[in-house]
Amino acid sequence: MANNALKTLNLNSEIASNDSPSFKIILGSSSSSRRQILSDMGYEFSIMTADIDEKKIRMERPEELVMALAEAKADAIISKLQVIEFREKDEPTLLITADQVVVHGGKIREKPSSKEEAREFLKGYSEGHAATVGSVLVTNLMNGVRKGGWDRAEVDEGEVMYVAGGLLVEHPLTSPFVEAMVGTLDSIMGLPKDLTERLIQDALLP
Repeated sequence: MANNALKTLNLNSEIASNDSPSFKIILGSSSSSRRQILSDMGYEFSIMTADIDEKKIRMERPEELVMALAEAKADAIISKLQVIEFREKDEPTLLITADQVVVHGGKIREKPSSKEEAREFLKGYSEGHAATVGSVLVTNLMNGVRKGGWDRAEVDEGEVMYVAGGLLVEHPLTSPFVEAMVGTLDSIMGLPKDLTERLIQDALLP
């Protein structure tokens, strides 16, 4: 009986071990929405932020812009780290960076710089739908492998503050005014779950 109990205990321990991620994550973002989404995905992580001047990075296409910004954020964070230490560890550490812009009327809109600009953005959203274009970049600090991608979602009307283009659809006071949404809420919030999970797994491949 004791041996059977021991075997059961060992089996349960093995299952628990297999369920635990064999890697660590650094989220390179101060966004509360991205923190919440990554937590909802079941991951534990530490946080670092990138000190970059996003206005100095310009691209014509929103997809190119958000990818360039995610890469710049990753580079800035990596410059603060002793990367050699991560290469010598037994388990990999993944750095996740992301960016997002709003596209409205054919123009790229980033985070509003003032309340006045945010109000102007809002007025425009009331006249038609907006689209969010977001990127995710996963960097494996053990081997330098990078996997990235972007996601797009459409929103009809949104609200303001502290996010790209002043579009904040998850706020309880503003979400009733969102008439339609094509895409997932996590994508609009700045960290699409399916894309992030796929890139995490891709970055872990040997």
